[in-house]
Amino acid sequence: MQYLPQIGFLILAAIGIGLFTKKAGEIKRNIFLGKDEDLNDQPAKRWKNLILLALGQKKMFKNPLVAIMHLIIYAGFIIINIEVLEIVLDGILGTHRLFLPYLGSFYSFLINCFELLALGVIVVCVIFLARRNIIRLKRFMSKDLNGWARSDANYILFIEIILMSLFLTMNATDQVLQKLGADHYNTTSSFIVSSELIPIFNGMSMDALVAIERTAWWLHIIGIFAFLNYLPYSKHLHIMLAFPNAYFTRLDAPGKMKNMPAVQKEVLYAMQPEMAPADAAPPASFGAKDIFDLSWKNLLDAYSCTECGRCTSACPANSTGKLLSPRKIMMATRDRMEDVGKNINTNKEFKADGKSLLHDYISVEELRACTTCNACVEECPVSISPLDIITELRRSLIMEESNAPQEWNGTFSNIENNFAPWKFSPDDRDKWAQEMV
Repeated sequence: MQYLPQIGFLILAAIGIGLFTKKAGEIKRNIFLGKDEDLNDQPAKRWKNLILLALGQKKMFKNPLVAIMHLIIYAGFIIINIEVLEIVLDGILGTHRLFLPYLGSFYSFLINCFELLALGVIVVCVIFLARRNIIRLKRFMSKDLNGWARSDANYILFIEIILMSLFLTMNATDQVLQKLGADHYNTTSSFIVSSELIPIFNGMSMDALVAIERTAWWLHIIGIFAFLNYLPYSKHLHIMLAFPNAYFTRLDAPGKMKNMPAVQKEVLYAMQPEMAPADAAPPASFGAKDIFDLSWKNLLDAYSCTECGRCTSACPANSTGKLLSPRKIMMATRDRMEDVGKNINTNKEFKADGKSLLHDYISVEELRACTTCNACVEECPVSISPLDIITELRRSLIMEESNAPQEWNGTFSNIENNFAPWKFSPDDRDKWAQEMV
């Protein structure tokens, strides 16, 4: 019986970490269903992006107040995990406040910092809940978020509040037990936030206090393992994937579109047939119809999406009432990846399901509405590019299916015949200047 809590903790940890590792492996597999793309150049610049965009949240500071609140939650999540390390070691070793004898007075300083962060997280989570459910900001009310996506955002805020409250409850009851001289509850100095909760527990028996403290401890650690396994199913996976996504962001000039080498070669061979190799094979396909045709970076973008809606708020097509929502493009791509992943899990390999990202998840109307202005890319706080996915799907739509509006076909024809979008012969192009002489 002496080692029962430690055994229980180890079983809980093994299940929690095992399930998370399995799902993380599936997500990695899904991402690498995409085509290969080399994004390892300029490592110094990439590390700078990681530090500024993912760690420093540079783009968030376009709105300083929201950025500071987001930073409090972010710092709370990262820094309080140092305390989780002690909790984990206590669970394994059967100790209580393992670091206290080694850190002395600095231990209380650290716990006070953690408590202030915990209080900050609770306050900010309440504000964010109000923004979503009382103030109802427009970008949070979009139909993109109907169903699970809207609930997910609320669930995660409630979980944060509960975890931080359990942390403060654990510390408050611990301090009362210290004053009562309970075994194993080593003396610390007063904790700045949880000490305000002590009056709630004054007058309780030692057994009741130990029960509350231990219950808070177990619920806190169970909550952490549950949260760990909730992340891969939530938009909050960006907490982890924002770092690699920022590092592997494309370093081209903003708005630069990626050419298709296959098309360039076709044009070259048409203009200079003598340069075409004898065994030249036509390209297999143009653009992307499904996730397998996108690059792994496009798929990493989809899993990294925070669903914050800043891209959609900045989109001029969406602002004028058109169907396009860059946020929905990313969510649909992720949904398709998850469906393909389930297909692979069931069949051990992907079996054609009669569906594709284009048409079944993202419509033609959405793609045609895009002006390729790059506003969505500029606004994204974690360097996601919905535009890359949109242009690849449009290429497939036009070059594979010949599916374009009549107005576009006229432009294409003019470019092909007259080398310009207008229906004028190249020989007549400079006539306006001659008439001015």
